[in-house]
Amino acid sequence: MFADADSFRRKPVSNVLDGKILGVLFYESSTRTRHSFESAMLRLGGRYIGTENARKFSSAVKGESLEDTIRVVSGYSDCIVLRHNKTGAASRAAAVSTVPLINAGDGKGQHPTQALLDIYTIQKELGRLDNFKIACVGDLASGRTVRSLCYLLGKFDNNIEIIFISPKNLRIGEDIKDYLRRNKINFREETDMNAILPYVDIAYMTRIQKERISPANYKKARGKYVINMKNFGLLRPEARLMHPLPHKEEIALPSKIVDNDPRVAYIRQAHNGLYTRMALLSHMLRD
Repeated sequence: MFADADSFRRKPVSNVLDGKILGVLFYESSTRTRHSFESAMLRLGGRYIGTENARKFSSAVKGESLEDTIRVVSGYSDCIVLRHNKTGAASRAAAVSTVPLINAGDGKGQHPTQALLDIYTIQKELGRLDNFKIACVGDLASGRTVRSLCYLLGKFDNNIEIIFISPKNLRIGEDIKDYLRRNKINFREETDMNAILPYVDIAYMTRIQKERISPANYKKARGKYVINMKNFGLLRPEARLMHPLPHKEEIALPSKIVDNDPRVAYIRQAHNGLYTRMALLSHMLRD
């Protein structure tokens, strides 16, 4: 799949999905994921149908169940990409869909295509998928991107170490730690980000998920971990700063650094979402 993504990087226009239709159902806000899926489908010669706010502009406002919506939309499309505010919604939808269904994020659950583009980005930036240390920083209790990234990293046996750095009230879930132990992936939990930055290959920042936690937890965690000009220099020249975006105060770097310092990888990371999702859709739907 990464070979296909590389091919689409070189030539991002194809007709392999001519005549195919992607159903886009987003019950939660999105910029990168929705636009990259829509762009991927168009660049592959297909089309898409859907709405940018299914909670407001679909029959959900009339009380229609997710299952009934999926039953209907799967009759109009060749594949459905679903984002939902409730954990487990993608599994519920997949159980009744008659076409392939892609989870584009379900509450605090998973975001598997983000993990796919994250791993692809690590490979492109470091030139390898082994022997690296990654610090996952921020709201690790609510952030589905880190959860999915850990699941995918658990498929490797390549001397990977994960360092979880979070406020004590927003630590990574025990289910993820149990999964990593079962798959013999080294990990540890820390609280001092600046002490870790000089030793990691990837600093994977995440925002505090205000919409998924209590006001008290948000107030306690906000601004605790920030990459700014005071500590950005702690990253080694070959290290990379990643973020699934959108970011808020957890990254406070001037534009000249974001645009010119090779250590800042998160814009390239976002662009990689297009190529990996093109690869995924072509893999799933081409004849």
